[in-house]
Amino acid sequence: MERSYLCIDLKCFYASVECVDRGKDPFGHRLVVADPTRGPKTICLAVSPAMKALGVRNRCRVFEIPDGIEYEMAPPRMRRYMEVSADIYARYLRYFSPEDIHVYSVDEVFIDVTPYLALYGLTPRELACRLIALVRRETGICATAGVGPNLFLAKVALDVTAKHAPDNIGELDEASFKCLIWPHRPITDIWGIGPGVAQRLAAMGATCLGEVALLPERALYDEFGINAELLIDHAWGVEPCTMAQIHAYRPHAHSIGNGQVLPRDYEYEEARVVLCEMVDALVLELVEKGLVCGHVSLFVGYAAERGDWDGPGVRTFTGEHGTRRFGRAVPHDNASRKLGELTNSRARLHEHFLALFDEVVDKNRPVRRINIALGALAPEEFASLTLFSDPEGDAAEHRLAEATIAVKRRFGRNALVRGTSFRPCATGRERNQQVGGHHE
Repeated sequence: MERSYLCIDLKCFYASVECVDRGKDPFGHRLVVADPTRGPKTICLAVSPAMKALGVRNRCRVFEIPDGIEYEMAPPRMRRYMEVSADIYARYLRYFSPEDIHVYSVDEVFIDVTPYLALYGLTPRELACRLIALVRRETGICATAGVGPNLFLAKVALDVTAKHAPDNIGELDEASFKCLIWPHRPITDIWGIGPGVAQRLAAMGATCLGEVALLPERALYDEFGINAELLIDHAWGVEPCTMAQIHAYRPHAHSIGNGQVLPRDYEYEEARVVLCEMVDALVLELVEKGLVCGHVSLFVGYAAERGDWDGPGVRTFTGEHGTRRFGRAVPHDNASRKLGELTNSRARLHEHFLALFDEVVDKNRPVRRINIALGALAPEEFASLTLFSDPEGDAAEHRLAEATIAVKRRFGRNALVRGTSFRPCATGRERNQQVGGHHE
């Protein structure tokens, strides 16, 4: 049986939610979602369709909005967007089982509608029309949809053809894919092909999917390794993955992480303070989940300096989500280490991370980004015990962590914090009031 999939996206989601909450039509009201306290260089997380119609792109910076355009600026409210997203998902559940839905992001879902076409007596396109009308009528949010016989074609139909359709629905099959998508440029409009991959394909003589389909498979495997299999399949409109396989997938390894872009350039000692806060947060997450870890990793990105983005290999890429440069790595250092033990001890994890930080970080360069991760996770009962362990001290530390978690859960994440978080350079208390790096 040929299957049918829908890929449904909520158009300009954050901005549309803000417009609807203000009683405005997203297609008539000019609004951008951005934090005004971060200055003109802050990124616009979304712009309303009315702003898009004037040529303003998503993910542009505030100062890039052309002079003369009057608009309203709305601070991001991530918790509100999550609530609306869950509300819309509940409406999908009126029609479909959760086993046939894959939530791809806060504003996008895939649905396997194959078993429902006979039930509702509708074609995939008619079913997409009904869902779009339902969301628009009951929430005020406009949705777009892609229809295809596999997940990839549904996604490409959404990203490439739906935006030009009067009913906001794009539809692709094998024949129309070759006619419409093979010659389509830029190739970065295709899901899974970013500017870096596009640059490597261009060096091989391919600037569209039709040209990728003509490349020798051996050359693609030599250049991209196992990822060439994905490129080859997608060049021919093939996607063997099903909804059941997505839901059945279980990763072989597990990890948890924490990362942040700092609000300004941080000196070495200031960045060390932030690192300690981040380790504290991950330790509490380990204890709350009843886990221990056996591997740590650290990434530190430095502030770009004059000349970092100069050179023949650097290019500028402008896409749906703004303009960025690529072709040269942002200056950074990173390291990882196996611990030789399984632990969730705050003291020992602080020791490991600070040792990594002191080992790899350049003290003379300002820091702008820090990412940490804990890997090789295992249940807490597998915690290591050696001749040098302090069982009583570890137990006391564990009880303190459990008490801290209980207080935070009841009274809020800032109800109990360490004194380090009151230093001027600390970011923990502010981040405790954010969702996804933005204010609630």
